[in-house]
Parts: sequence; C-alpha cells; structure tokens
Amino acid sequence: MATFRLQGSKVLAVDMTGDSVKAKNGSMVAYDGRMAFKKMTGGGEGIRGMVTRRLTGEEMTVMEVKGQGTCWFADRASEISVVNLRGDKLFVESSNLLCTDAGLRTGTSFTGVRGASQGNGLFTTTVAGHGQAAIMSEGPAVALRVSREHPLTVDPGAYIAHQGNVRQSFQSGVTFRTFMGEGGGEAFQIRFEGDGLVYVQPSERNTIAGDV
Repeated sequence: MATFRLQGSKVLAVDMTGDSVKAKNGSMVAYDGRMAFKKMTGGGEGIRGMVTRRLTGEEMTVMEVKGQGTCWFADRASEISVVNLRGDKLFVESSNLLCTDAGLRTGTSFTGVRGASQGNGLFTTTVAGHGQAAIMSEGPAVALRVSREHPLTVDPGAYIAHQGNVRQSFQSGVTFRTFMGEGGGEAFQIRFEGDGLVYVQPSERNTIAGDV
C-alpha cells in the first residue's frame, strides 16, 4: 500500500512500491523513480458517479499514478491534511479532495439542501475502505470532534469533510453573520450529531446560501 506523508504543510509525498493512487488531475509537481500516469474521468466512480456529476454540472477529473518511487502532489498552495480510513467512510467536497489510495472506493452521495445552498450541486464525494486520503483546505484544517453529548453546528462555507457515524441536518434562521450584524449571511447552517470528526477550514468559500 502506498505511504502518504507531508513535506511541510502544502506538499504531499506518496511513496510507492508498485502501488497506485488516484489524484486530482494536474496536481503532480515532481516524482522520482518510474511512474506511469493515466487520466480518468469521473474519479473512477463508475457510471452512476459520472452521471450524477454530469447532472449537477460538476467536473471531477483525476489521474491514476502507478510505479516505484516517490511522487509529490500539491494544488494552488492549499494546506493538506492526511486522513486515515479504517473501514469507515469519508464525505468530502470534490474540490477539497487531493489524493486517495487506489484501493479506496470513491463514489457520490446525495447531500440535500446543503449542496444547493452552496451552489456545489446536490452530491458530494465519498471515500470508503482501508487506506489514506489527502484533503485540502484554505488555511490549516481543524478536525472537530462530534459526540452524542456534544453535537456540532458548522458554517457551510467552512465545511470540508466529515467521517464516522455522523448524521447531518440543516438549519435556517439566525446565522453567524446576521447575528454579528453583517448582511448577506449564510441562510443555512449544518448540524452534525453522532460520533465522528468534522473538518473545517479557517477561510470560508463563497456560497450562494444567502440567496436561497
């Protein structure tokens, strides 16, 4: 199995001994040894994944990298975090997914109102199985614990991903920005309950939630 490690906070090094990984197309910045690259459409998700992304207008193009040596990945100087999966499932915005072990299963999941409120379509990417995945963020990502005693409410513009036995629901009404007296705030918040982790970034992406 390929080994993921960070070099600094913005470059992912992947050591391979005949293994393969799937990475965001164009994210390779250097490699040593012998590597083969193959472009894949739809993230290797099969027909269902390709169709759902076509319906939502999203584009997810990845490449398969296979070989012996080390390959380095980065994307627009984004901060990178490595997530370890042990048979569980990671839900991540497609624009925040950098690289996964080839053995991990990728797919799509319906996200309901949150996707519409962000203008990101109604589907998000899922990664499941045993292995490692690398996610990106604007600024260092923070993993926040969700427990049965302590549910978590997140601004949709700061949300990146979540994993574990977590349920999500959507709230409208008074929002973070409107509470602070700022106009054009998010019309929705995401509430997480259960047991798991939610990854957030310190820089909010632009959303259209205030207009929904």
